[in-house]
Amino acid sequence: METADVIVIGSGQGGIPLAADFAKEGRKVMLFERDALGGSCINYGCTPSKAFLAAAHAAGRSRQAEKLGIHTQVEVNFPAVMERVRAIRDRFSQGAHKRLEGAGVNVVCAEASFTGERTVIGGDVTVQAPLVVINTGTSSLIPDIPGLAGTPYLTNRNFFDLKTLPPRLLVIGAGYIGLELGQGLARLGSQTHLIVRGDRVLGQEEPEVSEVLAEALKQDGIQVHFEVNVEQVAHENDVFTLTLSNGEQLQGEALLVVIGRKPNTDALNVAASGIELDNQGFVKINDQFHTTGSGVYAIGDAAKQPAFTHVSWEDYRRLKAILCGENRTRHDRVLGYAMYTEPQVGRVGMTLEQAQKKGINARCVTLPMSHIARAIEWGHDLGFYRMVIDRDTDKILGATLVGYETAELVHVFLSLMEAGATWQLLERSVHIHPTYGEALPSLARLLVGDDMPGCPNM
Repeated sequence: METADVIVIGSGQGGIPLAADFAKEGRKVMLFERDALGGSCINYGCTPSKAFLAAAHAAGRSRQAEKLGIHTQVEVNFPAVMERVRAIRDRFSQGAHKRLEGAGVNVVCAEASFTGERTVIGGDVTVQAPLVVINTGTSSLIPDIPGLAGTPYLTNRNFFDLKTLPPRLLVIGAGYIGLELGQGLARLGSQTHLIVRGDRVLGQEEPEVSEVLAEALKQDGIQVHFEVNVEQVAHENDVFTLTLSNGEQLQGEALLVVIGRKPNTDALNVAASGIELDNQGFVKINDQFHTTGSGVYAIGDAAKQPAFTHVSWEDYRRLKAILCGENRTRHDRVLGYAMYTEPQVGRVGMTLEQAQKKGINARCVTLPMSHIARAIEWGHDLGFYRMVIDRDTDKILGATLVGYETAELVHVFLSLMEAGATWQLLERSVHIHPTYGEALPSLARLLVGDDMPGCPNM
């Protein structure tokens, strides 16, 4: 058995920089990875999906230019699109390998599991260290639908291996991944059906967000089936047939299953090191990422942190600071995130409902995109900007932006909130005309001289 200073299990966006930093400091670091280096972000998450959507949205925007008086004929070279996606993915993954190698990290390409207190085995390597960090992430949750097992269905894991465009696509699930990839294939030419168990897409977001996205999907020719379950899956002659709970049958050459995520903890044998999991299989941690096992920490998705790359990366910075004696916690930064459909969804902080449930005297203001000069001029008038404030302190509590490139604009609110700013600071800012960002002070100006009613109707 070997000894090391640090063991890192998983090479996601928190594990790699943590391992590299410790190795550069002269410590012996062992990193276990059962799959491709870089974790889900590089290999089947952010990197390939956004490279894919770059092509899909270019095609979609070209078609939608008709309302500007521009008529185009779009020809999609799908094999070339996917070759570019995979090339970018491979380049990023190689970069992760070079970073670890350059830092002097000992990489073990094997699935890791605990055999004792802070003792890990992977392949033919067994190692013990005073510090162990779990960064194993999550993977696709697969529903127990009769007939599904054994069929060549897609998840975000194998989606980017597609070589040919499926004429018809069936999507089970209406969250971020389902909408991004479903709309993406629709814009590249697939006839797409979205099967939704609830009564709206993006059920975790505000109802108005769901309404805007449903309209956008409709404009892209996507058929959405609400309040139905898939009761049976059949696959014959390269065609999937789904039988829905309302008796309807849908057929397609490809089936994408994206109903949620599950933690990659099954193989870890965490009990051997005194580590407890919750009832969903996530690693239990305290506010400073410490598990119930002595000397063992967990960061990122596997520890039930918000499932975003930037959160995992900040978890690395948080944990490193904690290990150096600083007072940081798992919730000590404002949370922002985005969805890369068109229109985009940019979110930061709390919604009005979330704030009120916490007992905060909150209210919100909303500005439709159709009231913004740049949006009207450029034909991007679907969506809205919304800001939530604390009536008692005037501080900004959150924002929801739905529209063109709102994943970029939402950072204005993120920075203001991190600084503890009030809405008055945004209101007196002079933003450039005509821009989308110009409307953010306009949103704040809805509060000037207002009698502070509830959130207005759109």
